[in-house]
Amino acid sequence: MSSSSMGQRYVFTSFGESHGRCIGAVVDGCPAGLELEEKDIQKMLDLRKPGQSIITTQRKEEDKVEILSGVFRGHTTGAPIAMIIWNQDQRSRDYENLSLKPRPGHSDYPAYIKYSGYNDYRGGGRFSGRLTATFVMAGAIARKLLSQTLDIDTFSYTCQVGKVKMNSQATPKMKNSIYTNEVRCPHAKTAEKMRAAILAARRSGDSVGGVVESITTNIPVGLGEPIFGSLESDLSKALFSIPAVKGVEFGSGFYGSTLHGSENNDEFTVKNGKIVTKTNNAGGILGGISTGMPLVLRLAFKPASSIAKKQHTVDIKTKKPASLIVQGRHDPCVVPRAPPVVDSLVSVVLADHALRAGFIPPVIR
Repeated sequence: MSSSSMGQRYVFTSFGESHGRCIGAVVDGCPAGLELEEKDIQKMLDLRKPGQSIITTQRKEEDKVEILSGVFRGHTTGAPIAMIIWNQDQRSRDYENLSLKPRPGHSDYPAYIKYSGYNDYRGGGRFSGRLTATFVMAGAIARKLLSQTLDIDTFSYTCQVGKVKMNSQATPKMKNSIYTNEVRCPHAKTAEKMRAAILAARRSGDSVGGVVESITTNIPVGLGEPIFGSLESDLSKALFSIPAVKGVEFGSGFYGSTLHGSENNDEFTVKNGKIVTKTNNAGGILGGISTGMPLVLRLAFKPASSIAKKQHTVDIKTKKPASLIVQGRHDPCVVPRAPPVVDSLVSVVLADHALRAGFIPPVIR
């Protein structure tokens, strides 16, 4: 399977399968001199790991990261940073009856055809949401690099679950409230309604989707390489790598298409001696280049495909109708575990562009 790497200067490679021995990440291009310990990565992994509450999968994985190379005496050396997590709580038997009966909504059928049945189908194999832990490994390093060198800060949160949504965008002051509840919503009353919607779906053997919003502040003007390496292009490519993501929008997004130009344009002004815009419908990007305004984007997540209800499919070998009930432990809604993954991929892309543009030096002193 190719295309397991992304980036030009901050290069991230993901490896492993959901039910294999381990999953891992290799980061090449991180400057030397960055203070880094396993705990810096672990604290972000702990935010996405499974089995933390009743509204997520009950698969119990410690997700304890081990750094194998690239760090010496508490600092990065400039060499590739290799990291692994050992898989410990797989139940591969739950997938034995699915090898020839593709699950609706999953990659089982196209993967079987593309790889002639040699792909690891257990738990989705290479296509599993389990692999998002590797995104977080690379993203935790990028996040710290951006914070220490450019004071860039990213925070993502659940803004919608099913039809329950926040009425307004979160502010930086609200970011400390994101992880005070199970659904990762900074508005407590809305979070309670979201939780109820997820539990209702679980009780009926079904699932529900939602939306994650991400805001990044203190981005310098000038990140992005038009045309095909624009900031929006690279962010979208990275974010669409998250399983279950079916839509990405920036700024006013699809809503902006309903407005007039006079309503959607962001007029320029000067504030404290700095050129800014009065509004931010562009989401911090114009012409594929960062404007210095906050980067604002949203991701639409489809309902989790693995549900307990009986579904219809076909037998790949006989091409006859079949039915199945997906066994195993699955998220009734993947959205609550997504914010740290979104934070991570946004950070990886921004770190790559900051290095490419010369905003971050090759050695951190």
